[in-house]
Amino acid sequence: MSARDQLLAEAQKRILLTDGAWGTQIQNFRLAEADYAGGLGLSHDQKGNNDILALTRPDVVEKIATAYLEAGSDIISTNTFSSTRISQADYGAEHLVRDLNLANAQIARRIADQFAAKDGRPRFVAGAIGPTNKTLSLSPDVNDPGYREIDFDTLKAVYCEQVDALVAGGVDFILIETVFDTLNAKAGIMAVLEAQDALGRDLPLMISMTLTDLSGRNLSGHTVEAFWYAVKHAKPVTIGLNCSFGAEQLRPHVKLLSGIADTLIMVYPNAGLPNELGQYDELPDETAAFVREWAQAGQVNILGGCCGSTPAHIAAIGRVVADLPPRTPPSPPVVTRLAGLEPMILAA
Repeated sequence: MSARDQLLAEAQKRILLTDGAWGTQIQNFRLAEADYAGGLGLSHDQKGNNDILALTRPDVVEKIATAYLEAGSDIISTNTFSSTRISQADYGAEHLVRDLNLANAQIARRIADQFAAKDGRPRFVAGAIGPTNKTLSLSPDVNDPGYREIDFDTLKAVYCEQVDALVAGGVDFILIETVFDTLNAKAGIMAVLEAQDALGRDLPLMISMTLTDLSGRNLSGHTVEAFWYAVKHAKPVTIGLNCSFGAEQLRPHVKLLSGIADTLIMVYPNAGLPNELGQYDELPDETAAFVREWAQAGQVNILGGCCGSTPAHIAAIGRVVADLPPRTPPSPPVVTRLAGLEPMILAA
């Protein structure tokens, strides 16, 4: 059974769990520059380059992945949010991109398989792809609105490099997450579709948008509804929202997306809004209470956490949705052709 079919089968049984934050979990280890840099001999300071820990402190990555799986996660994401040539340029580590993706994916794969072997319950690995700090839709220069730092083909090639390494590391899905620019996501989607053609097999996509304001738009100006219709052609196995705000603020947007998307809904919000020190104070039971409302309304299939969330948040979410059925995706619209007329979309 393919990873796509296996996930869909599991999602019919219950609400599944993905993992929580990686960055804030790594910060809890209070690592020093030497922990990040290791013996790689890089010219730049590496502190804050979380992805490189798979090479220099793999025990940290293993501990975080293990903690989430112990908390009940069905899906573990790779620690590769910034493992692109663009993001690693800040650390002078562009030449390590393939190594970073391979090592992080292999760690996640090994630990996920260990848990699955213990109890027979499938565990999935999602290869995480972040948005980079470049945007295809907007100019970084207010005096030159037509200027772009990067073009579509260049960004697609950057993503291709990451996708190829994640696949070689053994991931089940490619997760294009924290999408603030819809055109960036399309470059990532194209990279995955090209990899799929080269492999000659299905490479399932997970896509997750992030909102930049409470009206429900991302930075490139797309609403949740517009975003879905812009990416649905890629037939993602999940569509959803992550980061953005806390669960309380995401409520109307989850409801909207759930009503139109004919695939699984995966939502992993921040643990509330950050305080004045940039820290997240929302307790696990508080986050769990908010997302339970979505589950009670039949709006979600997979739940987890983003910034500030911990294994305790994932465990709390798992407890409160254990007795609730998963969302049933709406049937896709029926397209029909009437004599002499263009195709019409009718309600299913």
